[in-house]
Amino acid sequence: MEAVWSFSMDLTKISEFHPRVVKVDLLSGKALREPGASYKCHLSGGKHTCIEKDIEIIPLRKIVTVLPEDTFGISKILSDYRVETTFQKVGHRSTKVEISHYYSTTTLKAKLLNVIAKGKIARDTQATLNAAKSAIESRR
Repeated sequence: MEAVWSFSMDLTKISEFHPRVVKVDLLSGKALREPGASYKCHLSGGKHTCIEKDIEIIPLRKIVTVLPEDTFGISKILSDYRVETTFQKVGHRSTKVEISHYYSTTTLKAKLLNVIAKGKIARDTQATLNAAKSAIESRR
């Protein structure tokens, strides 16, 4: 579990496991996650970026991240968008990692975006989990 947590805490590793991120700029100058740490993700294709900010860290249990800004306009439509990543030890050598996305769909635009994007969000999340698992296991 410690290896999974350590890997997940390192912001410089995001492009190694997130299938859409090619580069990360450390906006707050912090290479490790902590409440208030901000970073800009440059997405594949070169046209889009997003700024993410960690707002809560519970060691070895949970990371909560928000999306204050992006070039897609998602942060304007889903202004309360947040991602919670939870970690749970399973047995001696396994760790369960879950990534959950939360946002309100109070406007018509938000409802439409939800219908269009929720499948893609789920696929991208699974691809992220799979790639992180491979990256962590290859280091052992």
